[in-house]
Amino acid sequence: MGGNLLIVHGGGPTAVINASLYGALTAAEEAKAKGKVGHIYAAKNGTGGLLKKELLVLEDVPEEKKRLLFQTPGSAIGTSRDELEQKEYEAMADILLEKEIGYVLFNGGNGTMDTCGKLFKTCASRGMDVKVMGIPKTMDNDIAITDHSPGFGSAARFIAQSTKELCADVKGLPIHVVVMEASGRNAGWITAASALAGDGGGLGPDLIYLPERPFDEEQYIEDIKKLLEKKTGIVVVASEGLKDKNGSPVVEPIFQVGRSTYFGDVSAHLANLVIKRLGYKARGEKPGLVGRASMQAVSPVDREEAVLAGRLACEAALNGESGKMVAFRRISTKPYKAEPFLADISEVMLHERTMPDAFINEQGNGVTEAFKEWCRPLIGGELPEMISFN
Repeated sequence: MGGNLLIVHGGGPTAVINASLYGALTAAEEAKAKGKVGHIYAAKNGTGGLLKKELLVLEDVPEEKKRLLFQTPGSAIGTSRDELEQKEYEAMADILLEKEIGYVLFNGGNGTMDTCGKLFKTCASRGMDVKVMGIPKTMDNDIAITDHSPGFGSAARFIAQSTKELCADVKGLPIHVVVMEASGRNAGWITAASALAGDGGGLGPDLIYLPERPFDEEQYIEDIKKLLEKKTGIVVVASEGLKDKNGSPVVEPIFQVGRSTYFGDVSAHLANLVIKRLGYKARGEKPGLVGRASMQAVSPVDREEAVLAGRLACEAALNGESGKMVAFRRISTKPYKAEPFLADISEVMLHERTMPDAFINEQGNGVTEAFKEWCRPLIGGELPEMISFN
C-alpha cells in the first residue's frame, strides 16, 4: 500500500471543479478497492484546512451522491486563497508524514499550481516519498502550457450566452449603451468569448476591450461616437482588469492583498464616461460570481475534460509520477480533438498565459476569427438561435 491520498482545492471555484473532484475521487476509490491506497482525504477549505489538520474523509461515497458533483457549482470540499511561506510548506510536509499521506492532488489555477510545485520541492528536499500532482482549474484560462483549462469552457459559454441575450434586449429597446463587465485580471479570454454571441443571427457585441491592450479613454469615446452615427443601441464587453498605457487600472482597485484583487466597477465607469462625455444614456452590467457558478451554462466538453483531468492526475500519482500537472494539447479544431499529457509543474508555476496577438483585432477593440475558431469547440455546442423582425 502506498499510503493515504489527499485532495486539495485552491483559488476561486468554477462550474466544473467538482467534476474534477469526481474524476479524482473515482480513480482513488478504484485504487483503494485494489489495496493501492489507504484512506482518501480532502482538505477542508484548502491549504488552510490542511494546516489545521481539518481533513474530510471521502470514502465509500455512494455513486448517486458523487454524481451530484456534476450539478453542484463551487467547491464541495471548500477552497481558499491562503498566502503561504516556506514555513507553511514545511508544516504541511510534517502533516503529510503524520497522516501517512503518500499522494497529494492539487486542483486549482496559477496560484495553486505554484503551491503544488513548492510542496513537491519541499517534500523532495526532505527525501519524502510523496507524489504531488496538479489538476488545472481556472475560468480565466491563464494557466501556461495547456491549450485550455477546465473551467474556462463553461465560463466562456456563460458570457457568450449572456451577451447574446443582452444584445437581443438592447436591439428590442435601442436607447442606450450597455457595458458588460467580464472577469479576467490580466488575461482577456473570458471577455473575448463574448464574441461568440454573434454566431447565428448576428446578435453580438459591438466592441470588446481586453486587458492585453492599454485602454485609451479617448479612443473608446471615439469608437462609441462612430457607432452612434449608425445605431442607437450599443453593447460593449470589457474586462475587469483594463489598464491604461502606464499599466494602472482604469478604476482603482477596492481591495488588494497579494495576487487577490477586488477591482472597482469598470462597467459603471465606462458607462459614466459615455454619459458625461457624450450626453447619451448608458448603463453597466456585472455578472461577477454568477458567471462561474452557473450550472445552466456548463459546457459538456468542459465537464468531460474536467473529469478526465481529475482521473488522470490521480492515476499518474499512483503510477509514480510527481511534480507534474495534467494539461491538454489540441490535435485539431474541426473536428475538435484534444489529448491530455503531463507537464512539469516548474514550467507552469505562476507563468500567466494571456491572449496572443493573433487573437486580437488591429484596432484593439475586438477579436479575430482565429480566436473564435479556437474557442467555439470549448463551449460545447452552438448557442440558441434568436430572431428579430426589427
